[in-house]
Amino acid sequence: MIINETTNAIFTRQTVREYKKEQISKEQLETLIHAALMAPSGRNGQPCHVRFLQNADALHRMHIDFKNYVGWDTPVHTRSEKNPFYHNAPTFAFIFSQYDSNMDAGIMTENICIAAQSIGLSTCIVASVGALFESPQAADWKKYLNIPENFKFMIGICIGYPDEKPEQKPRFIDRIEVIE
Repeated sequence: MIINETTNAIFTRQTVREYKKEQISKEQLETLIHAALMAPSGRNGQPCHVRFLQNADALHRMHIDFKNYVGWDTPVHTRSEKNPFYHNAPTFAFIFSQYDSNMDAGIMTENICIAAQSIGLSTCIVASVGALFESPQAADWKKYLNIPENFKFMIGICIGYPDEKPEQKPRFIDRIEVIE
């Protein structure tokens, strides 16, 4: 196996759900923006629009609206009993698209997550908050994020300095085959 800076970031990245309050640096944010920008997309359509939200008050208000919509006793994500959807990460990336560009959003998500890992940050990919963008408050939040009303939420990413070191979960090698 070949180990280099890129493969090391891929092999060591894992989901983190506890973050330090410290905001990521401007240089780190610029790196993540460039990683998102450089993500390939089908026919180079570049359909995804990303918003990096670093306003703790807005994230908290968004969480309140989200829970009011889905229900406070609804377990909608891992650790939802104690963490908001953004797991208290200081930065949250929202990826939207005008079309159902799940593949393009997934590629962009991976670019952001691997870039984050390579510069000392951790991530958690989140889909649950998508329900907020189907709620009565969707138009208000899209306006706040400067997203056209007809765009669809694709995926979100918690980003920050890790405040936990989870054990690597097992991987199922039997799900991969080489056919020659």
